[in-house]
Amino acid sequence: MPHLSEPRPTLLLVDDEPTNLQVLRHTLQQHYRLLFAKSGQSALELAHTERPDLILLDIMMPGLSGYEVCKALKQSPQTSAIPVIFVTALTEAANEQQGLELGAVDYITKPFNPHIVQARVRTHLSLVHAQELQETRLQIVQCLGTAAEYKDNETGLHVIRMSHFARTLALAAGYSERAANELLHAAPMHDVGKIGIPDAILRKPGKLTAQEWDVMRQHTVIGARIIGHHPSGLLRLAATIALHHHEKWDGSGYPHGLAGEAIPHAARIVALADVFDALTSVRPYKPAWSVEQALELIRSESGGHFDPELAALFLDCMPEIRQIRERWADAAQPQELFAAA
Repeated sequence: MPHLSEPRPTLLLVDDEPTNLQVLRHTLQQHYRLLFAKSGQSALELAHTERPDLILLDIMMPGLSGYEVCKALKQSPQTSAIPVIFVTALTEAANEQQGLELGAVDYITKPFNPHIVQARVRTHLSLVHAQELQETRLQIVQCLGTAAEYKDNETGLHVIRMSHFARTLALAAGYSERAANELLHAAPMHDVGKIGIPDAILRKPGKLTAQEWDVMRQHTVIGARIIGHHPSGLLRLAATIALHHHEKWDGSGYPHGLAGEAIPHAARIVALADVFDALTSVRPYKPAWSVEQALELIRSESGGHFDPELAALFLDCMPEIRQIRERWADAAQPQELFAAA
């Protein structure tokens, strides 16, 4: 059987001097597939047709300069994500600053050291790979979260709305933009454990028996098992939310009967977001409540079901919450379902 190896990353080398291209070729050809362009216009055409993994770009060229090429690349949706490293004889700090402001990721001066070029290329390709892995994990989280909602006979827009509610509340509670966005992307997994609940119970239109409720409550534990144990990051947060989003501030929730600040903060946020959207949405077993009715329940359950501080913040966030409800109403067909608001 032939040995199957990963395809080599593709680099686009742009310089109007053939000698410089030749030096770069000898420096990089062993580990990469190389494309060559001797003008800015040629570079733009190759970038759009070949979609290289990285571009090494000279600045001083006849016709389009490297700056103009970089600007055009970053303005195009097809090429904006391709990292650009300037390779140039210009050494002034202002030149480097201009290149970085246009979107370049690095700046190498001529005459260059081949080992430095190789190291810089490896570094930026590894960053691209890490970003791709992060995006893949995020897509998996979103798909599993939406799958759980469809099994529960709910619209997939529920997980979108409640995730954005959670992000809004997290920001109000003092989360950084990064932390709030991580919560936005972890929240869709809150009910993934429903995949393991029998349909006869999950879709029962009437009231569940005590025995059926015991089975239903297991979706929190099942969800945490599906996501698994992770030392940090998005999946750890998702597992925490799946396990604890039905705990209640007064200790009457499940699966562990945690109370107060023993409940993870992110799970307390998701509990509010999830309940509010469930109450104001149509379900097989109930009509949609009005926003005012749902808010009255949140007020009455402040200190009972819900963290009182978060409940007060949620009420303060109602202008943003109402905008999210309108943007992702059940009849809507959003193009970017989980994009940060």
